[in-house]
Amino acid sequence: MDPRLASNQVHESPTESASSRDTSPNADAVMAKKRESEKAENDCFEQSVVRRVLPADKINLRNIAEEMVDTISEKMQVLPDEYLEELKNRLRFILDGTGGSQHREEFMILQKLVQSRSDLTSKTLARAHRVQLEILVAIKMGIQAFLHPNVSLSQASLIEIFLYKRCRNIACQNQLPVDDCTCEICRNKNGFCNVCMCAICTKFDFEVNTCRWIGCDLCSHWTHMDCAIHDGLICMGTSTRTGTGQAEMLFRCRACNRTSELLGWVKDVFQHCAPSWNHASLLSELDIVCRIFRGSEDVKGRKLFWKCEELIEKMKGGLAEEIACRVILMFFQELEADSSKNPELGEGGRLLAPQEACKQIAEVVQEAKRKMEMVAEEKLRMLKKARLALEVCDRELEDKAREVAELQLERQRKKQQIEELDSIVKLKQAEADMFQLKADEARREAEMLQKIALAKAEKSEEDYASRYLKLKLSEAEAEKQYLFQKMKLHDSSHSLHGSSGDGNNDPSQMFSKMEDLIKNVYNASSNADKATRESSR
Repeated sequence: MDPRLASNQVHESPTESASSRDTSPNADAVMAKKRESEKAENDCFEQSVVRRVLPADKINLRNIAEEMVDTISEKMQVLPDEYLEELKNRLRFILDGTGGSQHREEFMILQKLVQSRSDLTSKTLARAHRVQLEILVAIKMGIQAFLHPNVSLSQASLIEIFLYKRCRNIACQNQLPVDDCTCEICRNKNGFCNVCMCAICTKFDFEVNTCRWIGCDLCSHWTHMDCAIHDGLICMGTSTRTGTGQAEMLFRCRACNRTSELLGWVKDVFQHCAPSWNHASLLSELDIVCRIFRGSEDVKGRKLFWKCEELIEKMKGGLAEEIACRVILMFFQELEADSSKNPELGEGGRLLAPQEACKQIAEVVQEAKRKMEMVAEEKLRMLKKARLALEVCDRELEDKAREVAELQLERQRKKQQIEELDSIVKLKQAEADMFQLKADEARREAEMLQKIALAKAEKSEEDYASRYLKLKLSEAEAEKQYLFQKMKLHDSSHSLHGSSGDGNNDPSQMFSKMEDLIKNVYNASSNADKATRESSR
């Protein structure tokens, strides 16, 4: 079996195209789900802050393509995730190619700006924001898969892809040049990967187990069959490997300039892949074989060309693909049987000598043995590569498991902290209730003491007013007695000396003074009573 036909071998089958029709692979689906679950756990302890985007903070794709990395990175650090996702969706829409010439021109301007910059080195890109780096890589490579939410490459991988040090095919991701290949194509074509890219157009696609891709038997470089036909790499020639001297259809590799025969390769592809093709796929593959052998001059190539044309016409007329598949496989068996029946026939049906026939058979056997050894070496190399990839995956799984365990521990720790905080809050609330109760009691006691103090103050005022009045009354009484005695003395002296006397000792004036004194005493008493009533209110 040709090693290039194994659908489960990434190294043997091209897997993706660099055109704008690229779709994102599902290889990272499991890891994406795992990342989503981890993000959901982290969201238990984090709260997103929605920040309003001001006009001064806004950036566009052109800003990212032409401004300094550090400047854009600082701006993107403070932008909300929703705005960054809008930027990525805008670029994905442009790369989708559905917007017509306007979007194509816009993309060409962005790509020219990015490709003309000399400051985009590994050192500066290491400081770039994650979304900024994804956008720069998508613009330079013209592949929208780098913006897909289910595709998550490391920062280092994105930088290596941008600098053409890693394959831009997300399903391949080989370091470049692969196996340190020193051929002219791997040396001169930036970003070329001989594992999954066409040696002519440097594109890759998802087509596997098909005649649309052909690989060199010696250097393992791959080429689109359409590109090989267009560049004249499919032609008649004499195979130097079989040594029969017969002319047959050959493929000349652009990388190593050596030839590979096509009939056996087409037979292997059909034998191993044709049973799984549907009607449209089988028609397409038959059409490719017709294009390959259209100019064939050897008998077998012409027969194959005629048979494919015949089956195409019958299938267009309604022939089922199962029957067509059996017919073409039986045809290959008949060709092989015809070759085994006449091993001693040379070119043009010439009878070969037994020694020459044995020599050619031995060469064929040696060639088959050499091919098997090459296949075994290739399989061994692929096995080593698969083991390395498996070890890397195991290490990644261990790292993820360790991260999950750490997150679980962190979650438990946070949970314990929350419970402790809840208990502290409840204790503080109970203390606050107790202090509030004591404060209410103290307030009621203060109000009671205030009432007692007011009552005592009122009583003391009344006592003071009463004592004051008593004192004033006693003073008035003493003044009255004094004046009365003075009046008596005045009367007695008046009677002795007659009516003549001092006008200042007139009795009427004395009586008026007494009346004024008594009025003052009663006024002071009434004023004191009034003040006492007002203070009681």
